[in-house]
Formats: sequence, structure tokens, C-alpha cells
Amino acid sequence: MHMSEPAEHTSPIRVQERTHPLRANVPSRVFAACIALVSLGVLGMGAWMQPATDGHGTHTQLGLKPCMWAVTLDKPCMTCGMTTSFAHAGEGQWITSFLNQPMGAFLVLLTSVMFWGGATQAITGARIGTMIQPALRPRVFIVLGAMLLLAWVYKVVTW
Repeated sequence: MHMSEPAEHTSPIRVQERTHPLRANVPSRVFAACIALVSLGVLGMGAWMQPATDGHGTHTQLGLKPCMWAVTLDKPCMTCGMTTSFAHAGEGQWITSFLNQPMGAFLVLLTSVMFWGGATQAITGARIGTMIQPALRPRVFIVLGAMLLLAWVYKVVTW
């Protein structure tokens, strides 16, 4: 080989094409936008409704039937008061929301976090979902189930 001749490469150099930042991860951004919109819809619906004075039954404003468990047994079901809790939070009555149905108040906060996380990922492309994924382990769902049971016991006691 002569010094002026270019050396042959055995492997081609790969040139990575750059994608415009707004076009990166389009499917995950669309999914995140859907999560944000659904979460905002749930929060908006809670803000739109008037909290029921009984601490449950707010869902009937959406055209749903009264809770048959509460009507038949005169005791709350596991989800009794959750919609009312969302409605209280929508009015800015956070303490009343918690006192009405503790799990409902927690779900309001979780829905708010989902809205902001989804909106952030949809707008900026940040990988919020990959940060949340490790939290989706069985013990987290066991804790959430225990919280739901405790909130139900609280609701039965304060009925």
C-alpha cells in the first residue's frame, strides 16, 4: 500500500441520523397526552359537580344510579364517597375531601400527578413513564389495596 492511497476500512462508519426533538418518541408522547387529557377530564368533572351533603351519592349527577350496597344495606361500599371526595377537592376543600373518603383524596392527588406527568412527557418528550415503571410492583398494589380497605373501614365507622 502506497502512503498517498487511502486505507480501506473493513466496517463502514455508521452515521446516526438526528431526529428533530419534537418528533422523537411520538407514540409515547401521544399516549402521555391521552393520559393527561383523561386525568384532566376526571379532575374537571370533579370540579364541575356539587359535593353531595350526605358524603356519598355525587355520582348520581352523572346519570348513574345510587349505590345499591348503600341503598340495600345502609352501609357504604368500598368506593362510596370517592366521587364526592373529588368534588370537594374540586371546590378546594382538601380537608373535607380527605375526611369524606381518604382514599378518594389520595386518588385526587394521584390523578393530578398523572395529569402533570402526562402533560410534561407529551410536551417535552421527557421519559416520565420510565421513572414511574419501577414503582409498579406487586407490593405497591398490596399497599394500595390495604389503603382502600382502611378507607372503607373509616367510611363504615363514620357513616
